[in-house]
Formats: sequence, structure tokens, C-alpha cells
Amino acid sequence: MAGIYIHIPFCRKACHYCNFHFSTQTQYIEPFTTALLQELAIQKDYLNAPIETIYFGGGTPSLLSQVHLESIMGQISKHYHLADTIECTLEANPDDINLEKVNAWKSLGINRLSIGIQSFQPNALAWMNRAHSVDQSHQAIQLAHQAGIMNLSVDLIYGTPHLTDEELITDLNTIKKYGIPHVSCYALTVEEKTALHKMIQQKKIENIDTERQSNHFNIIVDYLQEQGMEHYEISNFAMPGHRSKHNSNYWKGVPYLGVGPSAHSFNTLTRQWNIANNQLYIQSLNKDLVPFEIETLPIATQFNEYMMISLRCMEGFSTQTILERFGTDFLNHSLRIAQDFEIKGQLIKTATGFTLTKEAKFFADGIASDFFWMD
Repeated sequence: MAGIYIHIPFCRKACHYCNFHFSTQTQYIEPFTTALLQELAIQKDYLNAPIETIYFGGGTPSLLSQVHLESIMGQISKHYHLADTIECTLEANPDDINLEKVNAWKSLGINRLSIGIQSFQPNALAWMNRAHSVDQSHQAIQLAHQAGIMNLSVDLIYGTPHLTDEELITDLNTIKKYGIPHVSCYALTVEEKTALHKMIQQKKIENIDTERQSNHFNIIVDYLQEQGMEHYEISNFAMPGHRSKHNSNYWKGVPYLGVGPSAHSFNTLTRQWNIANNQLYIQSLNKDLVPFEIETLPIATQFNEYMMISLRCMEGFSTQTILERFGTDFLNHSLRIAQDFEIKGQLIKTATGFTLTKEAKFFADGIASDFFWMD
């Protein structure tokens, strides 16, 4: 099986914290879509497996018209072998959602929405420079349910300077009330070249408090697990049967094709990524050329990526997988480091390998980096 990721590089408004590739020049959506259709045709042989997941990410995919989405879905159906059952996700901002749109999305085969709520607190939305209101967030969820799309995911951002514990719990209570089966929770990070980074440097706003973030993380984990959700990846929680199949396949190393500016593709042995420039992307596809760079992944890189991803996931890393994929030296290396973290109470043994303790999950990336193989 395989997946297709479609990067839609347009937003109505720039959020202060965002470092994804996007543009607010939405007048270029039409030529971009034409270029995207051409890339889908050119790359039709990249994946030698049925497509079981399609994911529209961004940017803001909900900015696309029904005509644009219909043409993209039609191009995929024309050039790719589709599995009998497909998870098709579209990321949507609350201010883009109305009943007509949701019904149109559903008719095109989109059966899962990831809604960029971020917070149900008006102060938090203003601080992040989000384009939507709290009322629009509530309406978006209600309209999705009304249209019969129950497979919803919502994004929450925690650890912002003014978000209190009580407000965070209020957000979680709202998610519980709506019966949302999937939640993605992200600690606010300060990325270079973002408006947030510049404002902190200029001391216009206070910096991130990591202790607050750690406390918020623990509140989220305890609350959502009490509701029966699996904490299946560091930032992701799902009711049984509602994990994101597309993202889960990323973490399992399943091949995928990424189309659109800045999108990445992976076929287990190489990774390639498109140019992160909308105009150059469009110009290149007008000449029937996909503007990408490619790298062959050395075994050490493959191992390091496996450790980074597996330690972020609920199941942890498998010693048998390390032995089969990377060999005895990598296994011995992993066991030696794992023993140290086990003594510290940050890793516990499982039937297949090791996984992080609850207390260690907030530091998952740092712990994983200690396992990296350095040539």
C-alpha cells in the first residue's frame, strides 16, 4: 500500500508561529492547480502499490474550490491504482467551512477532515493571528457532523504564554462534548524566520515557558487517555479505530508520493523534495519538469530516522526490526543505550523492544537523538 500527500501552499492569513511553506497570494491558485495536475501525471509511476490514503495538507487546502478539488481527485483516479477503501483527509480552517462545501467534499470522496481549531479561546486565536473566530470553530464541527462526516480530527496548540490550565481543560471539555475521535496537540515552538521569533527577539512578547508546556502536555495526556483515547504518537491521540492511517503509514515507513511545492516523497531507499517556491514550481511544470532534489538514504540515516519515529510512537522500537533491517552492530548499539535510559526510568521493556515511559514522552526527540548512529 502507499499514500499521496498534496501540498496546497496558500493561506488567507499568515499565523505568527507558522514556518510551513505557504503564500497569501491566492490569485495564483489557478496556475498552481494546473501545475499540480501535471506533476500528478508525470509522477504516476513513482509508487508501485495501490493508493490507500490521500491527504490534502498545507497551507490551507480548504481554500480550493470544488472544481479544483474535483480535477485533482479525477487526475489521481486516472493515473493511480486506488485501493478498495481509501482514507481521504482534507485539512480545513473553520472560516472556510460551510454546509455546501462540506457536502461537496463528501461527494468527492473526502471522508475525513482535520480542522485547524488551535484553541477555543479568543485571546489565544488573536495572539496566534488566526483568521477564524471561536464561533466559527463550533460551527465548523457542527456542520461537518450535519453533513455526515464524523471522522474528524482537530488541532490544538498548547503552551502559549497566556493559556491557563483552566482554559486548556475547557478546550478539552469542548472536544469531549463534540465526541471528536482524533486530536493532534502541538507544543508551540519558536521557529526562526517566523513573525513569532522576530517579536520575541524584539521583546514585544514573552518567550515560551517550557515548564508551562510540560505541565500542559501532562494535562492533555491524562485527560484524553481518561476519555479512552490512545496516545499513539507523541502529538496524536485517537479513539480505537480512528488513528490517522496516512500519518501512521509515514511512521511505519510506507512509501508515499508528495506533490506540490516543498512536498516530500519517499520510496524506502530515497527521499526527494520539491522546490519550495510557488512561481518556480509552476514555471517548471509548465515545461513538463518536476523541480526536485533527491538523496539516497545511507543505512545510518535510515536507522536514525527509524529510532526518531518509533520512539515517538506508542509501540516504541522493535529489537527484531533493528536486527533484520540494520544488523547486529546497530542492535548492540541500541541495547547499550536503552539500558542506560531504562535505569533512568525513561524507557521500559515491551514484548518486542522498548518504549518511552509516560514521564519521558515530553522529551522524546532528545532521547531519540542519543540513539543516533554517527559515522
